[in-house]
Amino acid sequence: MDILTANDTIGKHPNSWYAATASTPVSEHQSAEGQVHCDVCIVGGGFTGLSAAFHLADRGYDVVLLEANRIGSGASGRNGGQVGMGQRVEQDALEKMVGQDRARALWTIGSDAVALVKTLIEDNGIDGRFVPGIIHADHRKRYVRDSHDYAKKLQDEYDYDLIRGIDQDEMRHLVGSPAYYGGVLDMGGGHIHPLSFALGLAQLATARGVRIFERSRVNTIEPSGRPLVKTDKADICADHIILACNGYLGNLDGRVAARVMPINNFVVATETLSEATAEGLIRQNYAVADSKFVVNYFRLTHDRRLLFGGDESYGYRFPDDIAKKIRKPMVQIYPQLKDTKIDYAWGGTLGITMNRMPHFERRANNILSVSGYSGHGVAMATLGGKMAADAICGQAERFDIMADVPTPKFPGGVAMRWPLLVLAMVWYSLRDRL
Repeated sequence: MDILTANDTIGKHPNSWYAATASTPVSEHQSAEGQVHCDVCIVGGGFTGLSAAFHLADRGYDVVLLEANRIGSGASGRNGGQVGMGQRVEQDALEKMVGQDRARALWTIGSDAVALVKTLIEDNGIDGRFVPGIIHADHRKRYVRDSHDYAKKLQDEYDYDLIRGIDQDEMRHLVGSPAYYGGVLDMGGGHIHPLSFALGLAQLATARGVRIFERSRVNTIEPSGRPLVKTDKADICADHIILACNGYLGNLDGRVAARVMPINNFVVATETLSEATAEGLIRQNYAVADSKFVVNYFRLTHDRRLLFGGDESYGYRFPDDIAKKIRKPMVQIYPQLKDTKIDYAWGGTLGITMNRMPHFERRANNILSVSGYSGHGVAMATLGGKMAADAICGQAERFDIMADVPTPKFPGGVAMRWPLLVLAMVWYSLRDRL
């Protein structure tokens, strides 16, 4: 089954709340045809590809970006919109994985990623609607002490003073749910409208001369001194290539596919809520992500809907009734919403790695791959694109720091990763209930 067409119609964004409310016009770009020449060819029109295109064109490079569907139609335009600090993996684990010095460098990169999103929005008039504050909510009482200790570690060892612990009483005040026992509040992160952000990046890129082609699926890449990228209707000859496909890579690169696996995640948006109801769910308009392995994440929208994401599936097809699937965890967190109408429900495909760290790799001297954000991609994908652009421009230090993080293959390779992951996720979902 084709991952690009299993759930989507080529040429259309999903029927999401984001597509219905994007402030930036959803402009159409023509398909690539004939012989095309450029300095850099980017495959993938999400945050990674768009950021790379913008930053390269800003330095005078002739850039072509190929998107198999529509700009922002993948995970970049469908996710929960949460802009998290640091890496997907906490610093304790990173220190054990790569050592303290390299872990500190990874923290700085993750912090820079959030700063880049804010700067792109503020300096370029993108209506991304950044709102500060993410609550990390513990669904088990025994987790709270570790969460508070981790916040203290970031304060003391990483000089990060925008995070603090919150107890059960404050959690119940901020998040109107009996499901959580405490956690932390991180004011360095926040949330955005991701599709508006992606479309805004596309406008910035095209204003600097980037040639964007939609409905231009890449079938093969012929590596050489000047690689050739082939679609159904075009041959693109470039000095450099950036693979920015994340969960939609398919069979384009087997080595990357063995390390980055697509999984599906689902989001709903409720009907518009009264001011009192919305305030009773989440105060201060913070975003929330909980401590379950299969994370529940939620926030309010600017038109007072609850946007709630969670659950996962590991086959190609989305479930027939996404709203029903996500209503269950939503009502577990907020029983008061049991009769609330769901106006939008959609799914999306993201890329995960075994260790949940992004996979950066030089596939050849002139071919870079950046993907595998594992649900932490709004900021890291944006900076990942810039780091790939920097590497092409000869400033590869940060790209190489990310590329040095080990990314193991999924057991069994591409053929067996699905059933083995399903077994693992069943175990973790059982653990969440204990």
